[in-house]
Amino acid sequence: MKNRYMNPYLAGFLLGLLIIISYYISGEGLGSSGGYRDVAVATIDKISHSYALSNEFTAPRVTGPHSPAHSFLVYLLLGVIFGSILSSVLYGRLKFMIGKAPHISNKRRLYLALIGGILWGIGTQIGHGCTSGLVLSGLAVNSLSGYIGLVAIFGAGFIFALIFRRIWLKPSKK
Repeated sequence: MKNRYMNPYLAGFLLGLLIIISYYISGEGLGSSGGYRDVAVATIDKISHSYALSNEFTAPRVTGPHSPAHSFLVYLLLGVIFGSILSSVLYGRLKFMIGKAPHISNKRRLYLALIGGILWGIGTQIGHGCTSGLVLSGLAVNSLSGYIGLVAIFGAGFIFALIFRRIWLKPSKK
């Protein structure tokens, strides 16, 4: 059977072109946290516009003529979600499952994923963006912080992978 995956070098090249086009058209780089933030702010604004105007975090984002959900990053996020679903359907890889270690229950895995997602959301707002945005957008403009971020992310990822691999594969105690 023929390999049905994209060449990673071609994918990297195309991603680089996408970042350049993104800066040219929108003046913004790529990253997922801004899209999630805009959806959250738009939801808060829809529920209580007066609260959104009085909150120092949401107020600057709800005073314009358009909803915060009508932003480049929200459309980017929707494209990633629907594009990945479409790709998995086209290549026969769409599966509904919960990826987890053998000794962890589905309930615990989903609970830990929710906690991780909340911490990620808080961290990206404290850090003014996500790691993928730092590296992709930082390298696109040849920023020193992009290079430092790249080394830090992959270095920490390697170390954490070694640590968590042991936790993931530990035998269950029954």
